[in-house]
Amino acid sequence: MSVTSADRRPALSSHGAQTLPSVEVDSYNLTLKDDEGFIGDKASRGAFHAMLEKWREPLRELGADPLGEQDSEQLSKKQLDKLLAEGDPAAGGVIHSAVEEFAQTLTTVIRRFLRAANWRNTEAIVVGGGMRGSRVGELAVGRTQMLLQAAGIDVKLELIQHHPDEAGLIGSAHLMPSWMLEGYDGILAVDIGGTNIRAGIVELRLKKAKDLSKANVFASDIWRHGDENTKRDEAVQRIADMLEEHIRIAEKKDLKLAPLVGIACPGLIREDGTIETGAQNLPGNWESSQFNLADQLCSLIPNIGDHSTHIVIHNDAVVQGLSALPIMQSYDHWGVLTIGTGLGNARFSMRNGKP
Repeated sequence: MSVTSADRRPALSSHGAQTLPSVEVDSYNLTLKDDEGFIGDKASRGAFHAMLEKWREPLRELGADPLGEQDSEQLSKKQLDKLLAEGDPAAGGVIHSAVEEFAQTLTTVIRRFLRAANWRNTEAIVVGGGMRGSRVGELAVGRTQMLLQAAGIDVKLELIQHHPDEAGLIGSAHLMPSWMLEGYDGILAVDIGGTNIRAGIVELRLKKAKDLSKANVFASDIWRHGDENTKRDEAVQRIADMLEEHIRIAEKKDLKLAPLVGIACPGLIREDGTIETGAQNLPGNWESSQFNLADQLCSLIPNIGDHSTHIVIHNDAVVQGLSALPIMQSYDHWGVLTIGTGLGNARFSMRNGKP
C-alpha cells in the first residue's frame, strides 16, 4: 500500500511530548538542589522581594527607608519601576542594590543549569515570567548577561518577545502541527498558574507569517483563583466557562477556530495528560492519577464548531518558551527560564539543527 503525504504528516502531539513539531524538548521542570534547597527558588520573584527587604532593613532602623512603609512583597512592578525612574536617588540606590544581588544569584543559577547534562551546549536562554514585564526585571537580566560574559560563559540571554501573560497563550500554537492549523483563524489557549488562570484566543495570522511570528492574543480573560478558596472541580468548570465564552466571542467576530485547545500547566505532564509532580500550588489535588484535565474539559466542551475537541497539555515554561520560536531560529540548542513564583525551565533543540 502506498503512503500518501497526508499519512506522513506528524500527528497531534501527546501531552508533555518530548518531540514537538519544531523542537525536541530535551528537559523541562528540572529541579536542581544544593545544601540550601532548590536552586530555582533563589532566582524567583519571592527571592527578589527578600533581597529588596534585606537592603531596606538597615534604612528602616534609621527611620529613612526611601521606599516608604509598604512591605517589599506588596510593591508592584509598576511601583518599583516608577521609584526607579522618578524616585529620589536613595530609592534608586536601594532598588539597584537588590537588582545587583539578584543578577549575581541568577548568574550562579544559570551556571548550575548549564552544567546539567541536558543543558550542555546551550547557546541562548530566553528569560520570561513575571519579572520580564518590568524595567527592574530587564535590568536584572541585562546585568546577568554582563556577569556571564565577564566569566567567559558564551550564552546569550534574550528577553521573551511577547508580554509574559500573552506568551503563555501564544506558545500553545507551536504545540500543534502546522497542517492542523491550516484554514483556521485561531485556537483556544489556557495558561494555568499558581495564582491566575488565563484563557483566550490566539489569532494565528498565518497569511502574514507561516512561522506564527505574527500570532497574537485576539482576546483573553484572567481569573485570580488565588484570591478565592476554590476546589479543583470548580476550577475545571471555570476554565470550561472561560473557553465557552471565547468560543462565543470568535463566533461573533467571524473568527474560525480550529477544534484545538493548548494548555500550559505547571509540573511534569504525563503522556496521558495527568500531572506527575509540580502542581502543588493549584487549587485541590491536580496530581491524582484519577484526575485528567483534558478528559474533563473535553466532556464539558465536546465540540468546537463542527469537530470534536482535541486538547494538548504541556508544561507552562515549555509553552512560554515556544512563543519565542520565531526569534530563536539561529540557535540549535536553547533554553527558557521563567521567573515567577518559582523558576520555570525548559531546554530545546531544533529538530533541523545539529545532533
